[in-house]
Amino acid sequence: MAHTLVQFDFPYSGPWGAEMAGAMGDLARDIAGEEGLVWKIWTENQAAGRAGGIYVFETPEAAAAYTEKHSARLGAFGITGINALSFDVNADLSAITRAPL
Repeated sequence: MAHTLVQFDFPYSGPWGAEMAGAMGDLARDIAGEEGLVWKIWTENQAAGRAGGIYVFETPEAAAAYTEKHSARLGAFGITGINALSFDVNADLSAITRAPL
């Protein structure tokens, strides 16, 4: 099965760590219900003032739909400077390096 990886990265002023987990629990549960989502890793870099995530979707279409939805949601939160990149996943090489696909 082909997968599509999406990487989001954007300016973020906090909260961080456990406080972020407490503040973003409802959002995480909402994201977990996204059509075609295989998994997400939440990313944060407090020193750089950036946050985001790495997502894997079952199809390019699911990845594109989510990218559009999440970009709009972030914009509604007042977040600008959003980087959203999409990549095809090479499943054969990823299996060798133990990717959880």
